[in-house]
Amino acid sequence: MDMRKIVVVVEDVEAARTAFEWALHNLLRFGDLVTLLHVFPKRSRSKNKLRLSRLKGFQLALSFKDICRSDFPNTKMEIVVTEGDQEGDRIVAVVREIGASALVVGLHDRSFLYKLAMARKNIASSLNCRVLAIKSNGSSSPDTSSITDSSTNMDFSQIDLAGLHALDPPPPKIRYRICPSPSAIMWRSRSGSRKKNSSREEAQFRLIRGT
Repeated sequence: MDMRKIVVVVEDVEAARTAFEWALHNLLRFGDLVTLLHVFPKRSRSKNKLRLSRLKGFQLALSFKDICRSDFPNTKMEIVVTEGDQEGDRIVAVVREIGASALVVGLHDRSFLYKLAMARKNIASSLNCRVLAIKSNGSSSPDTSSITDSSTNMDFSQIDLAGLHALDPPPPKIRYRICPSPSAIMWRSRSGSRKKNSSREEAQFRLIRGT
């Protein structure tokens, strides 16, 4: 079985953590390589600030890595922290460079996928991989009416976890008691019934003879 490369976008939002947990339980298989990708924005040319942003991004990625240590201790993982824009161009470049087979993103109102959809006609073709956008319960989506031809642009698989729920367990089975109580059984003697039948026959015989 070939090793698949799965890229998970690391953001400091609950939707991203939920998407990572979903990927661990539903997408990951033995031998896959997971790349935790965090892109911090360009805000300053100061080396100290850049170093601090890179350090925070690495610490955030480590917190994602801790999520799978208990349940998936043998998962192959790597961390990539880089500087880029908020439109997703840097993410596209890294995903294509890695040669990923799937990109997992936590969908929220500030997700780069919406900006990328407005800038590119085909997201999956730009990334050259499958795109899984996980929408957690309670996360909102922006108004996409400004996106022209959304049926073409929004070409990623959106999975809404709010619509997925476990079925209620069936009620416990109650054993059927054939004989709940011995005292509930009424015993009728056959000999008694025979005596009654014979007495009736004798009375009828006497009545006939009397007539």
